[in-house]
Amino acid sequence: MKLLLDTANLEDIRYFNTYYPIVGVTTNPTILSKEGGDVLKLLRSIREIIGSERQLHVQVTESTYEKIVEEAEAIVAFLGKNTFVKIPATDEGLRAVQTLSAKGYGITVTAVLTAAQALLASNAGAAYVAPYVSRLENICADGVGTVADIAEIFAISGTTTQILAASFKTAKEVLDVAAVGCHTATVGSDVMKKLLQHPTTDTSVAGFASDWKTAFGEKTLLECLKK
Repeated sequence: MKLLLDTANLEDIRYFNTYYPIVGVTTNPTILSKEGGDVLKLLRSIREIIGSERQLHVQVTESTYEKIVEEAEAIVAFLGKNTFVKIPATDEGLRAVQTLSAKGYGITVTAVLTAAQALLASNAGAAYVAPYVSRLENICADGVGTVADIAEIFAISGTTTQILAASFKTAKEVLDVAAVGCHTATVGSDVMKKLLQHPTTDTSVAGFASDWKTAFGEKTLLECLKK
C-alpha cells in the first residue's frame, strides 16, 4: 500500500518528503485553512517541495457542476501534472467527475462513507475514491470493513479506480486497511511518524552503538574502511 502525507504544513512536507517513502501530498479546504496566508503561494510551495513526479491532491471549493469543472481545470493548469482534483461525493460532484475524467483529468472522489458511493464514483471514472476510516469508526460504523467491501467490489469489477483511504487517528487503522487490500492511504504527520516509531527499535539502536564503542572505540566502520 502506497502512502501520501495529509497536510499542508510546509515544514512537515519538507521533512517527510526527504525521509519517508511518500508518493505525494493530499490537502483539503480544512487542511489549507489551518495554514492560512496566501493559499496559491502555499499550494505552489507544496508543488515545489515535492516536485512534479509526486502526486498533489487539491479539493474544489465550488459546489455546482459548471463551477466544479471550471475550478478543477484551473487547479490543474496552475499546479501541473500529477495534480489530482478532489471532488466530494455529491450529485453535482458525480456529474463533474464524469465530465472531467472523460477529458483525462485525474479525479479523487472524497468524503466517501459507503461502498455504494465508491461504486458510483468508480463508474463515473474516478482515479481514486477516498473513504473516511476514523469518521466511520466515530459513528460506530466499520471504517476498515467499508474499505474491505470497496476493495472486494473493485477487485470483482476489474476497475482501475484505486482506494485512497483517509481520516486516520491511529497507526493500527492504517495497517488494518492495508491488510484488507487498500491501494493507497493518506496519513497525517503524527500518525505517519507512529508507523516508524517503536521504543524497542530505539533501545536496539542504542545497544548497537554501545557495543561497538566498547569493542572498537569511537571510530565508525566507515572510518575504518577509509583508512
